[in-house]
Amino acid sequence: MPPSRKRKASPPPRRNDDRDRQPLPLKRRRRADHDDQSSSAPRRREYRDREYRYNSPPPPIIPLPKDDEPTPPLSRRSSPPRKRPGTSSRLTDKERELLRQTVEKREAEQSKPAVPERVEEVVRSHYNDKKELGREWRQSSKIKGLRSFNNWVKSTLIQKFSPREDFDPRRPSNDQNDHLVVLDMGCGKGGDLLKWKSAPQEVGFYLGVDSADVSVAHARDRYRSMISEQQRRGRRGHPVFAAEFHAMDCWTGPLSNIPIVKRIGYDPGVGPGRRGNPRFSPAGFDVVSMMFCMHYAFETEAKCRTMLKNVSGSLKPGGRFIGTIPSSDVISARVRGTDKRDTLPENPEHGIQEWGNSIYRVKFSNPPPRAGTFRPPWGWEYNFFLEEAVEEVPEYVVPWEAFRDIAEDYGLVLEYRKPFHDVWREEKDQPEMRNLSERMGVRNRDGSFALGDDEWEACGESLTLLLPSDVLWLTVGAGLYLAFTFRKG
Repeated sequence: MPPSRKRKASPPPRRNDDRDRQPLPLKRRRRADHDDQSSSAPRRREYRDREYRYNSPPPPIIPLPKDDEPTPPLSRRSSPPRKRPGTSSRLTDKERELLRQTVEKREAEQSKPAVPERVEEVVRSHYNDKKELGREWRQSSKIKGLRSFNNWVKSTLIQKFSPREDFDPRRPSNDQNDHLVVLDMGCGKGGDLLKWKSAPQEVGFYLGVDSADVSVAHARDRYRSMISEQQRRGRRGHPVFAAEFHAMDCWTGPLSNIPIVKRIGYDPGVGPGRRGNPRFSPAGFDVVSMMFCMHYAFETEAKCRTMLKNVSGSLKPGGRFIGTIPSSDVISARVRGTDKRDTLPENPEHGIQEWGNSIYRVKFSNPPPRAGTFRPPWGWEYNFFLEEAVEEVPEYVVPWEAFRDIAEDYGLVLEYRKPFHDVWREEKDQPEMRNLSERMGVRNRDGSFALGDDEWEACGESLTLLLPSDVLWLTVGAGLYLAFTFRKG
């Protein structure tokens, strides 16, 4: 009997991993078939299932979506069960009460009506947002003549009232102590820098202050351009003065907060009840200028007095305070309905609330008094619009007599007051001012007036021109703006 062949032990079952997915070699497949015949039924089923999984996998339980079918959203039931938060994650009574108070406070703030912007913020934003359009745009502006005329009036004030009393134009001095120290309150974008460079008495130092910080930056750039231009052209006329520019609201705080003002000199003791001789004032400015901006200070009495204290506190004895403001006399007359174009309202206590033309418009926020008397003298707000210049900015009436009385409390004595049309009538034929009016475009070379009717109404009321030769007949009503000069006693 032949010896029995020793049977090799079957290999241990393999792990069900990625290797099971590989096809079996032919020799091993035959051996597997032989083992299936001698193994138990469960063993055969195991290998059968293994081959079945490889040859044809079973379909998924959830059918896969087709390419053109959107993927259905996951059901909330398919999300795993959530654990209940532990004790450490629960709010305490103190934290819950604090959260409730926070929510109530937020809801109360949201339910409050929107607080309107303060006037100084509106004015500051308006002038900060205005773009510098350049000289070419100004030449084609609709109010080119009006801009030129206003600049001519400001130049006239500087030429007439900026020099000191002892100044002799025939004997110019190189002594720096003889040069003017100028404070420009409301300097804007520096539009008056060239006017001060052309002043009869040379300016040694100029300080520009304005509440609009973007405008102050423009003024600083314009000053640098002046220096560059003079260096390029050479030394002609007066040299460019030293200057500083600061952003500050001159109606709400003392100018002594600016370091250079302290160095030049500031008198904090000016005002009602002053003691001592004002001639020994430490103030050091010769001129304070305030062009087309003082009316913003008449919102409240406090702002008005702070403004005048800054003016008087900066001026040395004999110093000049020059400026331009809307004429309260003209505003009162229009409120009373003296213009034939206006129609008085039915309410006998209310006056005309709005007037203007294609160039400018004045509209009171509340109906003004029919009598045209503004008492108390502050807080009479109106919105002013000027084509290509001012966009419905709130301004305030400056009752002239009240302003003059308050100015006297701060040692400022009136020296000059003229409506714009009177300034033109008296100064237009002076040699220097006549040439300047032609260079600035106020008057044409043939002597004709460059302003149109609507432009003149913005600074006057009516205009009739007859120019046979060098004679100019000008028939006007009351001017909307006036120029003034005070001198500190």
